[in-house]
Amino acid sequence: MSYDILSGNNIDLLKGINRKIDFTFLDPPFNQQKDYALHDDNMPEQEYWAMMKVVCRSIYGITNDGGCIYFMQREKNTEFVLQTLRETGWNFQNLIIWKKRTSAVPVKGKYGKQYQIITYATKGERAKTFHRLRIDPELPVNYKYQRDNGVFVTDVWEDIRELTSGYFAGDEALRTDNGERFHKQQSPLALLLRMILTSTNVGDTVFDPFAGTGTTAVVAQQTQRHSIAIEIDPNNVECIENRLKHIRDADNIQKYYKDYTCTENLPKIWGNEFEIAQKQKQKQEPTPLFNAIN
Repeated sequence: MSYDILSGNNIDLLKGINRKIDFTFLDPPFNQQKDYALHDDNMPEQEYWAMMKVVCRSIYGITNDGGCIYFMQREKNTEFVLQTLRETGWNFQNLIIWKKRTSAVPVKGKYGKQYQIITYATKGERAKTFHRLRIDPELPVNYKYQRDNGVFVTDVWEDIRELTSGYFAGDEALRTDNGERFHKQQSPLALLLRMILTSTNVGDTVFDPFAGTGTTAVVAQQTQRHSIAIEIDPNNVECIENRLKHIRDADNIQKYYKDYTCTENLPKIWGNEFEIAQKQKQKQEPTPLFNAIN
C-alpha cells in the first residue's frame, strides 16, 4: 500500500492535495497549553476554531462523496466541534464516547472527567462504507450466560485502553533512549483500527492532517489501505517514516484480530482475505514426498 508523509503546515499543504480521500481522523492539538515544538497551543479561542473550520472545509473538498471524518476533541468542546462540522458541510452521524479505562481526572467543583468525544460525520447524508463490526467484550458481572456471537459496536467505546503516561502505556508507547514518552498524545492502535475497519474498504485512502506519531498510517498499511499524513514537526515525521518502514512487534495489529472474529466477512474487511485463502489452500494440498527433478 502506498503512503505519503507531508512535512509542514497542514493548512498550506491541504491546498496541494489532488487525490480524493475516503476517511479522515482529525485529532488536532486541543488548545490546552501543551508544549509543542512548532505549534502554539494557547491560541485565542476564536482564532483556534476559525483554524479548525479552514481545516474541516479543506478536508471536505478532497473527500469522496459518502466519505467520512472522525473528529476527536475534549468533551467541553462538543458544541464547537458540532458547529464547525455543520458549517463546513459535514453531516453529523454519531457522537462517540471513548471512555477511558484508567482513573478519572479529578476536577474541583465538577464531576471527574473520564471520556473523550469522537464526532463521526459524513460527506452527504449517508456513508458509502459502514461495516457493522461485532466484538465480544467481557460480560458484565450481572450477566448469567455467555454470548453466542458477540455484540455490535455501539457509540460507547469502553474496551479500548488509552496510552497513559504510566504502566498501562506498555510497549506500544514510543519512548526515547532514556525511557520517556516520545509523544504523550499518541493514539492507541486499537482506536484507529476500529474506525478504519468500520468506515473503509481495502484500497481506500485514509488521511490524518495532524499525524503526530503516525498511528493512522501504521494501521492503514497493515489493513491494505493507502494513507496520507501531514505533520509539522520534523522529529515526528522521522518517527512516522521509521514506523512504516519497520513495523515493530508492538505495532503489529494482528493481536486485535481475535477481538472482531464475530464480524461477518472480517477477512475481506481486514484485508487478509487472500492470505487466509492461500493458507487454506496449502492445508488442502498434499505435501510432496520429494522435489521434482528437472
